[in-house]
Amino acid sequence: METNTYSISLSKNPVIAINVTPGHFTTNNAHTNNYLDVSELKGHTAIANDVAREIAIPYLSTTLVDTIVCMEKMEVIGAYLAQELVQDGTSVMNTGRNIYVVSPINNAYGKLIFPDSAVQWISGKNILLLVATISSGRSLNIALECINYYGGKLAGVSALYRASDIRVERDIHCLFTSDDIPGYRLYSTAECQMCREGHKLDAIISSEGYTKLE
Repeated sequence: METNTYSISLSKNPVIAINVTPGHFTTNNAHTNNYLDVSELKGHTAIANDVAREIAIPYLSTTLVDTIVCMEKMEVIGAYLAQELVQDGTSVMNTGRNIYVVSPINNAYGKLIFPDSAVQWISGKNILLLVATISSGRSLNIALECINYYGGKLAGVSALYRASDIRVERDIHCLFTSDDIPGYRLYSTAECQMCREGHKLDAIISSEGYTKLE
């Protein structure tokens, strides 16, 4: 499977790249013909720093941010992003401010919540939501509902990758879209064309990576 993997780089900063592996993959609610590996963007500190600089650009001179909420292991990028947003500059909106970086957790019932100690950084605060990938939009909506439940005021949403046909009520700033990936397709589980053609699943994918199916 990995022998078909190729990379797509950000045109204005080729260091920032995602690895794309064609195949037949399933998530918990959809099937897709490409696995997108963004782990190096999240875990390689030098690259994560570059990513944070790119993500910060739309917000530097326009958006007050109190808290960055990180989904899908985006905390390293979130920390660098906070540094970018509070840098010194006459046109930088958050210069001299404190920005918190937090992540929600799943409770015993699988519900997304914030620990009591973090609620003070959500309720009534300007929240920048940071996610890794937006494919079907389901995980994004769950995160937005959680922020809204705790009284957070959404200031922006940024992602490493977003499927271009996802319909949302607000702008999402992203580095890559499905338009960058030739032939990219996402199907509901019941309507997967690859299943109809008899192609076996290659792997189960999640924000943690993938698990091959023999």
